[in-house]
Amino acid sequence: MTGDPAVAACTVMTPDDFRTQGKALIDWVADYLETIEQRRVTSTVQPGEVRAQLPEHPPAAPEPFADVLADMDRVIAPGLTHWQHPSFFAFFPGNSSYASILGELASAGLGVQGMSWVTSPACTEVETLMMDWMIELLGLPERFHSRSSSGGGVIHGSASEATLTSILAARWRATGGAINRLGDTTKLVAYATSQAHSSIEKGLRIAGIGTDQLRIVPHDEQFAMRPDAFAELVAADVAAGLTPFWVCCSRGTTSSLAFDPTPEIAPIAHEHGMWVHVDAAMSGIAALVPELRWVNDGLDHADSYCTNPHKWMGVVFDCDLFYTADRTALLGALSILPEYLRSQAAETGAAIDYRDWQIPLGRRFRALKLWFTIRTGGAIEAQEMIRRHVDATRVLAELVAADDRFEALAPHPLNLLCLALRTGDEATDALIERANATGRVLFTRTVLDGRSALRFSIGGRTTEERHVRDGWALLQQLV
Repeated sequence: MTGDPAVAACTVMTPDDFRTQGKALIDWVADYLETIEQRRVTSTVQPGEVRAQLPEHPPAAPEPFADVLADMDRVIAPGLTHWQHPSFFAFFPGNSSYASILGELASAGLGVQGMSWVTSPACTEVETLMMDWMIELLGLPERFHSRSSSGGGVIHGSASEATLTSILAARWRATGGAINRLGDTTKLVAYATSQAHSSIEKGLRIAGIGTDQLRIVPHDEQFAMRPDAFAELVAADVAAGLTPFWVCCSRGTTSSLAFDPTPEIAPIAHEHGMWVHVDAAMSGIAALVPELRWVNDGLDHADSYCTNPHKWMGVVFDCDLFYTADRTALLGALSILPEYLRSQAAETGAAIDYRDWQIPLGRRFRALKLWFTIRTGGAIEAQEMIRRHVDATRVLAELVAADDRFEALAPHPLNLLCLALRTGDEATDALIERANATGRVLFTRTVLDGRSALRFSIGGRTTEERHVRDGWALLQQLV
């Protein structure tokens, strides 16, 4: 051992230090969240400014924890886009909740590696239970339940991982489970609309299929996939000697909240042996509310499905629920078994090794934040929040309809309203920039059938109707 022993000794945080400083950090987080409405939604820092406020080199000696918290106030918080702000109307909801934060803390404190059942049985079994609990809470098909003959669920980090995983499982099945020896991926073709998530293109690249093999299916006036157009594309590809293997049915797209007609798309796909993946990352959590269970239409026909509690349920990122009705294809695509990972529990089928249900080997105890949230009333709180946001979106739609300078460009059945100025794209784009520059709100832009649109996404845990009305009033003032 080298260096000053006294310095080395003081670098170790003691249990008492951890208790004291941990309480201080929790107080800091609570104060941040409870006063966040007083802040600008967006930061005013310029590129490089955050780094310039911090030392260029690591400290030569331990620093007081109070100094770290001071820099959280001085440097970090001012350099953030505040996703938990009630006037954050951009992208998609990214909610946290106190219960899920504590669940994340518990996961970090336990520090377990849940790559297989034997490495931490509770990590695996609580996750399996949470996936089954969510089937019940969301009203999902029983074919996704862990006790079904071939289905089950796993927590991924994001819907992008879920998309890639479904593509790999579909590829394995389409190539006869022998992709390295006999499978020919050059003829595989995938399908989605222009409204589907960009992770599809990335997933096809990673899977070695490529975006040239992605067919963009025309959509209708509601930005939903047209079954007739899908059938025509599939028929043309089959006639050309190609193999349709995967289709994404989006149930609530990020761009426009479009809902593809899964009940009509799935039979066409299954007629040709295709894998049907339903992406409900943006809006699937709405099914917590019984009267909104229509978001699940067609799931009985899905080979895989995903939705994100970290968007609209108050479970802090990252937590994507991925379900499959065909775990054989999933395991066939992803299972690798070196000798050092073998276990009797897995080989006899008595336990699940979730490393074979995902891309990486390692995995955190993500199920804890879901467990904490549900057990402390988070599902009920989420139901109330979802209803509040849907009602606020209806109010916003009425306000937009009453102002003849604006128009809604897409259906708005849940919590996203895409609107534009009738005077044209330049005016709409300029309005978005002016509104965001105030720091009082944050909106994002999309393009719908060639027209610029302002996305008014309503999903914050603390967002109420008054925040929506204030955001709308600001837009009216800035026109």
